[in-house]
Amino acid sequence: MRLERGLSQEDFYEVSGRTHLSRLENQGASPSLKKVVQLAQTMGVHPLTLLTLSFCNKGNAAEVDKVLSAVGEEIASFSNLRLGTREKHRRVT
Repeated sequence: MRLERGLSQEDFYEVSGRTHLSRLENQGASPSLKKVVQLAQTMGVHPLTLLTLSFCNKGNAAEVDKVLSAVGEEIASFSNLRLGTREKHRRVT
């Protein structure tokens, strides 16, 4: 993804050292959420884009659509759950 954006490891010098960045790219290390946000900002993408593509096979469009669809359904179910909870706890006046 870094190379597709035309970025070198040096472009990430404020965010991560070259060795750590190499380990992240080769799945030898797992970034913290804060690091994901910093990496995404350097790449000019939303952090969720970075996370989504990391869960897909080489950014295959069908795989991305599948992941996004599943995430959308899961988010909708949490939103409905929260709304239901709020309504149950709402006081009648």
